[in-house]
Amino acid sequence: MDEKTQDVSAIAGNFIHDIIEEELAPGGRCEGCRIHTRFPPEPNGYLHIGHAKAICIDFGTAQKYGGICNLRMDDTNPSKEDVEYVDAIREDIHWLGYDWDDRFYYASDYFETIYQIAEKLIREGLAYVCQLNADQMREYRGDLTHPAVSPYHDRPVQESLDLFRRMRAGEFETGAMTLRAKIDLASGNFNMRDPVLYRINHAAHHRQGSKWCIYPMYDFAHPLEDAIEGVTHSLCSLEFEDHRPLYNWVVEHSGLPAKPRQIEFARLNINYTVMSKRKLRRLVEERYVSGWDDPRMPTLRGLRRRGYTPASIRDFIERVGVAKNASTAEVALLEHCLREDLNENAARAMAVLRPLPLTIVNYPEGQQESLTVENHPSHPERGTREVTFSRRLYIEQDDFMEEPVKGYFRLFPGNEVRLKSAYVVRCIGCRKDENGRVTEVLAEYDPLTRGGNTPDGRKVKGTIHWVDAATAVDAQVRLYASLFTDADPEADDRDYIACLNPDSLETLDGCKCEASLAAAQAPAPYQFLRLGYFCVDNVDSRPGHLVFNRSVSLKDSFRK
Repeated sequence: MDEKTQDVSAIAGNFIHDIIEEELAPGGRCEGCRIHTRFPPEPNGYLHIGHAKAICIDFGTAQKYGGICNLRMDDTNPSKEDVEYVDAIREDIHWLGYDWDDRFYYASDYFETIYQIAEKLIREGLAYVCQLNADQMREYRGDLTHPAVSPYHDRPVQESLDLFRRMRAGEFETGAMTLRAKIDLASGNFNMRDPVLYRINHAAHHRQGSKWCIYPMYDFAHPLEDAIEGVTHSLCSLEFEDHRPLYNWVVEHSGLPAKPRQIEFARLNINYTVMSKRKLRRLVEERYVSGWDDPRMPTLRGLRRRGYTPASIRDFIERVGVAKNASTAEVALLEHCLREDLNENAARAMAVLRPLPLTIVNYPEGQQESLTVENHPSHPERGTREVTFSRRLYIEQDDFMEEPVKGYFRLFPGNEVRLKSAYVVRCIGCRKDENGRVTEVLAEYDPLTRGGNTPDGRKVKGTIHWVDAATAVDAQVRLYASLFTDADPEADDRDYIACLNPDSLETLDGCKCEASLAAAQAPAPYQFLRLGYFCVDNVDSRPGHLVFNRSVSLKDSFRK
């Protein structure tokens, strides 16, 4: 775990920490105990930034109190799980800056123990085999004024025990029977109305193969997994608050010595984003995006490919905070955190995204000179690089206007501008094609203004960036915007697909970069002067085919 992670996790206090400190105090539930948490993702997809909040809370809380945090794959549902996701989850957590040492577990490792506890509940009269199918169970669930019903509620213990063992042996087809807890069919909390503990599913498991055809439900397996591992605090999102009585019931009747406590916090919501793994999967499978690592996706893979840094994500999580009440964070805050990190750490470079030729007519043909520029203006210790300058350059198309509007201080006939770190030039005109489109800008340079200085003290309002045409490197640049046009794409249960932004990706070919970028490799971040922060794409970029992704613009709307 890196030093920055330690600093972040140690700073922020919250209501979870208040509870833990109370329990660690003399006479408290955890007096003398080592705080033990866990992060238990289901390996059925890639982690997104919502999971990052849980990761920071789980690992950061354990770290703050000198405790430990397990990583556990909650692989109790064989239908959607895959080793691909297991590997990706491990890599993403490491990338975010956290580690679990040797405490890496699978829920499926506990299947035999969980099964034996289920048999124990049957023998104690606390569980029974029910033969209602899914539709009947919904029909007999009852409502606020009517209790649930199960004709199998009072099935004899030995009969339930025999049926449960035959379920395990594979005698019954998928969905034919379930094992249910015998709690309270009239409970006002529907999660306590004899919830299902096991279901039959003849599906191969990614680790257990065909060994099992019955699988424990999450609400049964999860508290048992926590208790088996000796977890002291099971930190989870707010949607599990109504499940807490069942969590406690399972722990209480498990016979296991550990008694973990479940504490819920508000999940992370961000505007212009969807966080449902199911909905993100649809975007991938129906090819609205290029994959789980598409830079427009809120997955950690997508954010990483776009150029987000672990430090910026951890900073964002801390600023959002840990609370009980649900709220929605602004994506502008996430961008602000990234911008602050990259402003400090990204090297500077010049690139022209929409190139327009600029010819310095009084600069000698065939001559080239080298200019020394800093890699980072605030950190001289990061050194300098050489940038070439010659007669023919590239500038941005919008840095020239033949008929300037009011307040335009860049190139137009008769106006002077500074070419960043080079010379002051005066525009003397342009050339056009047969359709009237400007194809070349003409200018004269002042050789006494090397470095952009004006010895005579004259004021030059505009400064523009440029690239030497003789040494320019070609690149493709991808400009990303929000994936959705609506701040709340899931409002009123509408189809979020209808809110997809058709302009969320703009691909620019033929961009021109300074020669130093020819050797750029992922995930190197750069500030392209006047344009924004960019990174080398870690999938499509290769020698001879540079691809840059815009991570975030220079403009900080959140600060305003």
